[in-house]
Amino acid sequence: MTGAEPRRLIVAITGASGAVYGVRLLMRLREIGGTETHLVVSAAGVLNAHQELGMKRGDLEQLADVVHNASDIAAPLASGSFRTMGMAIAPCSVKTLAACAGGLADNLITRAADVCFKERRRVVLMLRETPLNLAHIRAMEAVTLMGGIVFPPVPAFYQRPASIDELVDHTLARVLDLFGIDNSLAPRWGGMGSAG
Repeated sequence: MTGAEPRRLIVAITGASGAVYGVRLLMRLREIGGTETHLVVSAAGVLNAHQELGMKRGDLEQLADVVHNASDIAAPLASGSFRTMGMAIAPCSVKTLAACAGGLADNLITRAADVCFKERRRVVLMLRETPLNLAHIRAMEAVTLMGGIVFPPVPAFYQRPASIDELVDHTLARVLDLFGIDNSLAPRWGGMGSAG
């Protein structure tokens, strides 16, 4: 992005388990600074954040710079002329994955993803589902062929994490790397026997 426009990242939270990924991504982006966050949360995403984290919609919205209603298809995110770095769907439900794979832009989350795909912007889908059936695998293939990155939040244990927070931050460090956002959320691999 050039000129006076801010560096923008869309963060979507859907109804899959793992609301902590979207919440902490927003928190970490605010701490790092330099990126304007645009949040879209599905109704199921709100329910799941409440179930898993005890958070209400207002709690989620306070973490973002700009909040968009998931049903507002006329929001700026629905147009390719609104420039962003791309989009992280954290977590990504299989319903959202399937809609993205099929180009079904029936809400602002899937429309924003569709815009990012057509504009060749980065889309990272933190898919939360296991085991996978063939429909899931085919949808992941379709999204990958469109340039998306399917990024299941698989924990890494080689750094001997001492808490769930460290597991989450290690995953988010990798996500931020994919958008070229410098961070020090987790030590980088330095080879066998190294601390990081």
